[in-house]
Amino acid sequence: MKRTIYTVWLLALGFAINACDDYLEEELVTDVSAASYYTTEDGLQDAVTANYGLLKQFYGQEMGAAMTTFGTDIWTNGADGGHKYFNFYDTSLNPASSYIRDAWNIWYRGINQANGVINRSAEVEMDEGEKTTLLAEVRFLRALYYFNIVTTYGDAHISLEETTDIEIEANKTPQSEIYAQAIIPDLEFAIANLGEEPYKGNYGRATKPAAEFLLAKVLLTRSYTGFSEGTDASRAETLFSTVINDYGFALLDDYAALWDIANQENSEVIYAIPNSKAQVDSGIDENGHKWHLYFLMEYDVRRGMTRDIANGRPWKRHRPTEFMLSLWDRDVDSRYDKSFKHVFFANKDEPAIEANPDTGEPARAALSVGDTAIFIPGPMRNDLWPQSRQDGVPYIVITDEEYTERLFPPMNKWIDDTRPDRQKEQGQRDFILMRLGDAYLLRAEARLQQNDAAGAAEDINVIRTRAAWPGQEAALQVNAGDVDIDFLLDERARELAGEGYRWWDLARTGKLVERVKDFNPQGAPNIEDYHTVRPIPQDQIDRTLGGYPQNPGYPQ
Repeated sequence: MKRTIYTVWLLALGFAINACDDYLEEELVTDVSAASYYTTEDGLQDAVTANYGLLKQFYGQEMGAAMTTFGTDIWTNGADGGHKYFNFYDTSLNPASSYIRDAWNIWYRGINQANGVINRSAEVEMDEGEKTTLLAEVRFLRALYYFNIVTTYGDAHISLEETTDIEIEANKTPQSEIYAQAIIPDLEFAIANLGEEPYKGNYGRATKPAAEFLLAKVLLTRSYTGFSEGTDASRAETLFSTVINDYGFALLDDYAALWDIANQENSEVIYAIPNSKAQVDSGIDENGHKWHLYFLMEYDVRRGMTRDIANGRPWKRHRPTEFMLSLWDRDVDSRYDKSFKHVFFANKDEPAIEANPDTGEPARAALSVGDTAIFIPGPMRNDLWPQSRQDGVPYIVITDEEYTERLFPPMNKWIDDTRPDRQKEQGQRDFILMRLGDAYLLRAEARLQQNDAAGAAEDINVIRTRAAWPGQEAALQVNAGDVDIDFLLDERARELAGEGYRWWDLARTGKLVERVKDFNPQGAPNIEDYHTVRPIPQDQIDRTLGGYPQNPGYPQ
């Protein structure tokens, strides 16, 4: 398939992007007004393309990692970074937070761009079938932006009309109305008018199965609320079943293959935000996928090691909680071993060192390039490495008693060893928003919402069969009596750790406060019930005539 990547330069609401086979060249439109350009076929095409580009300002960036990963039961903070308040739930998590402001602004910018396409499309002369497809795409995107807003901030502003001038008035509409007026109708329109394959074969554009997946997740989320409709969970189950059964998606045989950077467009991906190595490396795309930075420990100042491309640039933002590391039975479940790094091989020579009685450091033999320099046994293996055994090897062994904010099991799902140099922040990985493994687990959740624990167990067992080490498939199966919402959340952690779902998962299921208090020592002291939504940004309050209502619990 032709692979088109979406990047954006903004000029008010006017965008121009010229597509080539390998990449997109941005060209700033200055000789026509945004309004007149929008009403041409090229303008409409470019405006839709630009709307996709806005996704990349959140997904794959540190903002997205901080807001979806920190402050959960399975991730806590590493040593570095300026946004730990998302993990601490302290007074710095307030309306003035830059990420709170920026996420709100990005998503509303996407909504307004979609509104502009929809409102002005009537004036565009082009093939009506193609126009309808483009409208279906922007309505998919508008639904996604609104869904992110309501699941992050709760009640919020709704507008289905384009804003072209400075606005000083805003409404705070109940979530129920945003679901009913925007999110669900938009996705129903998208499902009715999108094809099974992306428009013109451009990987990364919305498709019918992607819209069905998103609507199913929307309905599942609403099923937990006080404004749910009685058929939400059953409709979600039906939609997930369609995605699972009707389009040829298939689980990869090996869980580790999901993270093969040479195999990103695979049978398990339902929808992804694509990145291009050429654009990222050249600087055309300043966003890229940066999550390879955030889940790594400080390996690069240890004996035998220096920072390199293969091992990554360790920003030490997110480290696993003790609870998360307890979730896998590694004797039968392969997913921990295929998600986390265990060995760092020396990339520089080191001479032998003598024992230091003052520090207790034992003598160590010399290290040559290629020797083991750091070994992290990981959960269920730490007892195999008493201090006496550690002292007898030339490399550093880091067991659970030695984990710190700088030293911990690093996740390797997003490692990007194709970057042009070791300092490069932008990576070329696609950001996966929807994959088949998640569809099975979400259908299990929809079934559990209908008290069908047996059906939920069936879906979980599909995932576990793939996860099992060869010959251990039967040992990893579960039955209906094992499955409740806590077990399902544990299974989502085992399958989806570090993929950008967790905070929303816990907030959706009403388990955020309970599980942070139980399993995140850094977040437990401060988290309160009101933290299940984020504060309304101070910028929004300040620029609204008469002010804008703040969410309960946060400073007005």
